[in-house]
Amino acid sequence: MGNRLENLQNAVDLLFENLGLVLKVSSVYETPAMGFHGSPFLNAAVVLKTEMKPLDVLTIIMDIEKSLGRERSNSPEYASRPIDIDVLFFGDEIITSEKLIVPHPRMQMRKFVLQPLMDLDPEYVHPLVRKPVSQLLAETTDLSEITVIKEKLEDPRRKYPISQFGFIAIEGNIGAGKTSLATKIAEEFNAKLILERFKENPFLPKFYKNAAQYAFPLEMSFLADRYQQMMDDSSSIDLFTDCIISDYDIFKSLVFARITLAEEEFLLYKKLFDIMQRELPKPHVYVYIYQDTDRLLKNIQKRGREYEQEIEADYLDKLNSGYLELIKSKKDLNVKIIDISDMDFIENRKDYIEILQKIVAAE
Repeated sequence: MGNRLENLQNAVDLLFENLGLVLKVSSVYETPAMGFHGSPFLNAAVVLKTEMKPLDVLTIIMDIEKSLGRERSNSPEYASRPIDIDVLFFGDEIITSEKLIVPHPRMQMRKFVLQPLMDLDPEYVHPLVRKPVSQLLAETTDLSEITVIKEKLEDPRRKYPISQFGFIAIEGNIGAGKTSLATKIAEEFNAKLILERFKENPFLPKFYKNAAQYAFPLEMSFLADRYQQMMDDSSSIDLFTDCIISDYDIFKSLVFARITLAEEEFLLYKKLFDIMQRELPKPHVYVYIYQDTDRLLKNIQKRGREYEQEIEADYLDKLNSGYLELIKSKKDLNVKIIDISDMDFIENRKDYIEILQKIVAAE
């Protein structure tokens, strides 16, 4: 009912925003109404990657349908509606419950389901009947006409043009979630991912036990490694990715060094830093994700790295202040400061989408 193509597009967009990454979208097909007299339907199928459980997916799908104007009734009769979203497969799972049956029990009898599925994966095997989609379509008894329309559904990621920035640096305090966020964005937006190699630094566990003795070799080794990694990874052309996302920026070296080094050591360190950083590319957008200190301490405890468990709140407070001072001083940086203290972008898809919106928002 209504603007059929727009309804389909809105549904695909909302699936991405509420459930997970839409990996592939079929062409759109028109078919006559089935089971009642009514106007023709438009149909499409998507492959979607989600971390959610099947019944949670069903709940969100019904909320999406409601938001797009669908009104459910208790009548057993079919009727036209603005949108209808069905779960056809859920991986290879076989689900039989009062609310959800997967695979969809009537899909092999419906050409308007099988033809869009052919666009996605003709060799996908139905886990119950053990036949590929192509065979199900060839054997279906549904003889209704099906017509592909010229209009295409758009990739829902178009609303979040991450690749326009070219190079994005995600920064934050220890335990803020910068690696998790950078990894998630890179996976969903086909970006080359650069992750700091902190696990390979032999001085880090020693520093947390004896900061005075190991601060200078720690900061020097970090600087050398960050410089080498950025030179190697950011300068190499990757034809198969759309942009670069890193979970650090080279200027974090100054933030940590100013806190951990004695004054004479810091002055020597900064001379070397100034020479090295001139050769490195600057991020087109610098995203600083802020979390309050109590939340940071909980995150650090939760991830369980033994050498981090002695980190004190005062040290994290100094790092937060150091980052904010750096951001204020760097007028040439396109900075996005995002407070995620009350967010959980791993467990809550809407929080993740809100972060994307803030990153791409115009100033």
